[in-house]
Amino acid sequence: MTRHQKHPLRDLSLEERRELERIVRATSESADRVARAKALLAVAEGQSYTAAAQTSGRRSGDAVGQLVARFNTDGLSALTRRHGGGAKTHYESAQRQQIVELAQQLPNLETDGVSQWSLSTLQRRLRAEEEGQFSTISTYTIWQVLHEAGQSWQQSRSWCKTGTALRRRKSGVVMVSDPDTEAKKT
Repeated sequence: MTRHQKHPLRDLSLEERRELERIVRATSESADRVARAKALLAVAEGQSYTAAAQTSGRRSGDAVGQLVARFNTDGLSALTRRHGGGAKTHYESAQRQQIVELAQQLPNLETDGVSQWSLSTLQRRLRAEEEGQFSTISTYTIWQVLHEAGQSWQQSRSWCKTGTALRRRKSGVVMVSDPDTEAKKT
């Protein structure tokens, strides 16, 4: 005899059942969403948590019980994966926006020493700010923030004109050009 279910599944609405069935049939859905939808449908058909876990390709009936409890409170959003561990984000949305805005500006050649941003020069500039909020920021974190903002570093970077570059010399900043630019393009 099975144990009494602590959190039995609530009755599914027609829309929820249709959406779960659509997810189970969809080939474009992620495997974890499909497995969760299969488990919920199996429980809705009267199977035990253990049998629903086996039906959906999972091992633990306890995990199905947790999924059912979450579904009862959150609805279909329970199918979406939550944060699975690892380090929590250290920077809030305002700080992330500040990083993105700095990356979109052109660097100052005198203070930053470069005419185009790289991840390491962005890191150096952020660490030098007087508030100290970015004193330990890494280049990987900068890359993640830019990636989450929908920017591809390779595509959004502003490049120098092909064949020319700004170089710092003892006499100051000079524009250096390559005489073989056109030959190299073809």
